[in-house]
Amino acid sequence: MAVHSQTTTIVTQHVSSGTWTTGICDCCSDMSTCCCALWCFPCMQCQTVSQFGWCFCMPLLDCCMVVSCCLRQKMREQYNIHGSCCDDVCTLCCCYPCAWCQMSREIKIRAHSGSVVTQQITRS
Repeated sequence: MAVHSQTTTIVTQHVSSGTWTTGICDCCSDMSTCCCALWCFPCMQCQTVSQFGWCFCMPLLDCCMVVSCCLRQKMREQYNIHGSCCDDVCTLCCCYPCAWCQMSREIKIRAHSGSVVTQQITRS
């Protein structure tokens, strides 16, 4: 008698994709991030990349905004946010601290709403 198993995965997301959940200048929507960035910007950067799953010291190696652009691009890919590398560079060049605060808020919001993954294994 052969045993066959079938796995069904259902992913439910509560955050709409396609856009950032907060704007670049929405610092007042999360004052703790804003204050952390104001008083110790490198600490906020390290915390942000750590929450995203990267090595916490990556921002300390951010010469020429390479790490910032890579993080922003990976976040857009993971969260299905529309944009381009050119958009990321322009955003970071115009307001580097605000872009980092936006990325930090995005990670917090997505982590709290998260994705619910349900797997069902059926055997016949």
